[in-house]
Amino acid sequence: MESYGAAVADADKALELDPRYIKAYYRRADAHFMMCKYKDAVKDFRIAHKVAPSDPDLKKKLAECEKAVKRIRFEEALSSPEDLHNGFDRARKACEGMLVPDDYKGPRMEGSDETGWTCTQDFVMGMIAEFKEQRSIHSRFAYEVLFQADTILRGLPSLVDFSVGDGKHVTVCGDIHGQFYDLLHIFELNGYPSADNPYLFNGDFVDRGSFSVEVMFTLLAFKVMDPTCIHLTRGNHETRAMNKIYGFEGEVKAKFSALMAEVFSELFCHLPIAYTLNSKVYVVHGGLHEQDGHTLDDVRRIDRDKEPPEGGLMCDSLWSDPHDGDGRLPSKRGTGVQWGRDVTKRFLEANNLQLIVRSHEVKEEGYEVQHDGYCITVFSAPNYCDQMGNKGAFIRFTAPDMVPHFTQFEAVPHPPVRPMAYANPFLSMMG
Repeated sequence: MESYGAAVADADKALELDPRYIKAYYRRADAHFMMCKYKDAVKDFRIAHKVAPSDPDLKKKLAECEKAVKRIRFEEALSSPEDLHNGFDRARKACEGMLVPDDYKGPRMEGSDETGWTCTQDFVMGMIAEFKEQRSIHSRFAYEVLFQADTILRGLPSLVDFSVGDGKHVTVCGDIHGQFYDLLHIFELNGYPSADNPYLFNGDFVDRGSFSVEVMFTLLAFKVMDPTCIHLTRGNHETRAMNKIYGFEGEVKAKFSALMAEVFSELFCHLPIAYTLNSKVYVVHGGLHEQDGHTLDDVRRIDRDKEPPEGGLMCDSLWSDPHDGDGRLPSKRGTGVQWGRDVTKRFLEANNLQLIVRSHEVKEEGYEVQHDGYCITVFSAPNYCDQMGNKGAFIRFTAPDMVPHFTQFEAVPHPPVRPMAYANPFLSMMG
């Protein structure tokens, strides 16, 4: 259920009732690890280990957790603040003189290092064809997609105002989570991205599913080919901490290199936080905020070129969830907030909007309408992690009315690579 904040709260209450209840330390440690709070996890695992020193599962989890803490300390000791922002510089140097061999059979961009590279439709479709056969593209072209996509993303504000002309439409998709073959199924159902058929993908493109690299390069290559045909917002999984646990970092390293994983981390910091569609629909991955009074201008002013902080407007935008009552509740995730229908209505009224569209949560039908019709969750990863059995969905908005029209779809087959194949080993110990 991923309700790690609620799990910590339950464990806290259990230990308040009985400070010797060892299972509460064990479960709280699990939850802390999944929330990337490794030092808190180590502390609880050590308490549990003292009581049950022969428990083999506990030994493994403690060892993995201590390894994570050592890795963080090692990285902190070696790095400076500038190191977190020079991946692109190092990648550009690595690409100087990088040759694509004559026997390379994959798709090629047009141009050269001297004249510049062009991402054509033939290249994008050729790349997708390679990915479908579980082949890759040459690193030189992969880096070029990242270079050009980052330049485009850097030029965007934190809140993008997107205009849809009368009679035109835009399709909004929720979480994809590395389910590349389901992403292609969306394009089969709704058409490939183009200037006349634009898409907005609302965060969480990566992690969990084991084809996240293919998903990212597909979305970014379309963005480079025609910036008007693909729009992207940042999700809570477009972050370093989540990528280290849930698989994307490991997948990039396995399929390309550690340097490319660094480049992706930098690029994710340049993704916009939210969109408005015709000044009517507010699209954001997580949702609303811990306090009333925030305006669209506040979102525009977010300094997003960083990893999300543990609180505040940026954090809430990526992490929060709606609940069915009124008011605000503590987050079941341990990050962000849960907000009610009255909060939705006040935010929409204050900002002259009609609807909030967000993602971030798996839904059995692929979408859910809450808050008297003013808040919609859309989730586009069917049979999430090959086990949830949910449908996927996407929403089409046509101007000028911008009324949501839903399309649901089932999962399609994919090659026999299990979800989480590249995730942190700790996850395989979770039971």
